[in-house]
Amino acid sequence: MTIQLKRGVALAALTAATIALVSPLVQAEEPAQDAAAANLARGKYLVTIMGCNDCHTPWTMGPEGPHPDMTRMLSGHPASLEMPPRPELPAGPWAVVTSATFTAWSGPWGVSYTANLTPDEETGLGRWTVQNFKDTIRTGRRMGRGRPILPPMPIPMHQHLTDEDLEAIFAYLQSIPAVSNRVPEPLPPPEAPAAQ
Repeated sequence: MTIQLKRGVALAALTAATIALVSPLVQAEEPAQDAAAANLARGKYLVTIMGCNDCHTPWTMGPEGPHPDMTRMLSGHPASLEMPPRPELPAGPWAVVTSATFTAWSGPWGVSYTANLTPDEETGLGRWTVQNFKDTIRTGRRMGRGRPILPPMPIPMHQHLTDEDLEAIFAYLQSIPAVSNRVPEPLPPPEAPAAQ
């Protein structure tokens, strides 16, 4: 056997051994990657069908009427949009007023502004953990212990989501582009004292 042939056989044996050692590791990563991708897809699906963009994405007027401004997807009430005092409604069946962006809502609870759900570290959910998110939905309180989550957020319905659904939603929210947008704090009803 020539030296070149011996080197070729040795190289082939080394390559085969390397493939045999590395192949199970690569195959083990693929199901984990597939599961993570499926989880993100599930989160996107849930965010879409649950209408999160209806309130958490500012709407704008287009030639065919209002539509969500997806350049600000899930960024909440625009910090640059200062709302005038809430309008007074006459007694009767009308109880809620909303901004043209569908991100500010006024009702018997006061004025609420939709939250920034993007992963921005300073103004969104970027510093939140999945447990903070689950606690918020489960308790109806910010991070599970802060101020109440106000209407129009359908907390009573969302409390029925499974842990797996909430984890998928949070994973998806952490994957979207971060938008720096500091949403104002809610305002109490005029007759109630301001919360300290």
